Amino acid sequence: MPAEKGSTFLLKVGDGATPPVFTTVAGLRTTQLSINGDAVVITHKGSGAWRELLSGAGVRSVSVSGAGVFTGSASENRIKTNALSGLLDDYELSFESGERLQGKFLVARLDYAGDFNGERTYTLALESSGPVVSL
Repeated sequence: MPAEKGSTFLLKVGDGATPPVFTTVAGLRTTQLSINGDAVVITHKGSGAWRELLSGAGVRSVSVSGAGVFTGSASENRIKTNALSGLLDDYELSFESGERLQGKFLVARLDYAGDFNGERTYTLALESSGPVVSL
């Protein structure tokens, strides 16, 4: 598999419609994805001193984080509205290979920062709610 450009790892937010139309979140310079799974241990006396896990069990989640320069775009404002209201929304992650991940996410954290004579920046953290599907 060839290396992929980080600039093509995009976070998109839905427009609230069904089905949603996704818009790229403007200003993001970095994006990170973590897929998490809690293991259910089923080790017993007959395991021969090796840990055994139950396949398909446990809780899975996806965490997304990003950081960028605030541009005042509609997509950034939608995320801010979602953060202030605590609403779940549809999000999509797309990659250079054409792979996409879609699911409902909650804005778990949204931080703004600014320096005198510098740009206003933001960081965000999203946590999945329900299944995240690969398209």
